[in-house]
Formats: sequence, structure tokens, C-alpha cells
Amino acid sequence: MDNSKPQTIIRLVEVKRRTGLSTSTIYHWMKCGLFPTQVNLGNKLVGWKEAEIDKWVSSRSDVMDIR
Repeated sequence: MDNSKPQTIIRLVEVKRRTGLSTSTIYHWMKCGLFPTQVNLGNKLVGWKEAEIDKWVSSRSDVMDIR
């Protein structure tokens, strides 16, 4: 039996809020392999894995030396 926590999916508005990035920057960086890829939720709906976004934000904080 798998007791792991289910993954939370967040939508673009929340991704933008957490990262401070614009929609065009998010999609451009995804294309370049610099940002986590989206998950297709069906019928033109997409989201991102919350854990991947949190990890990306944390890694950027380290790079930018945010205090």
C-alpha cells in the first residue's frame, strides 16, 4: 500500500504569484529547459506540480542570494 502524499497541482495564476514571472517568461523558460514543465489536466487545462515549483523557487533563491 502506497502511503505517499498525493501531488498537488497548481494553476498558472498561482505559479506566477509564487515565482514573480510573467506568462511569457514561464513558457519561454519551459521551452529552454529552465523551468518545470506543465502537466496536462485535460481539455485545454494545465497545471504544475507544486513540489517542482517550490523546489525551483528554492533553487533560484539560492542562486540570487535572497535574504
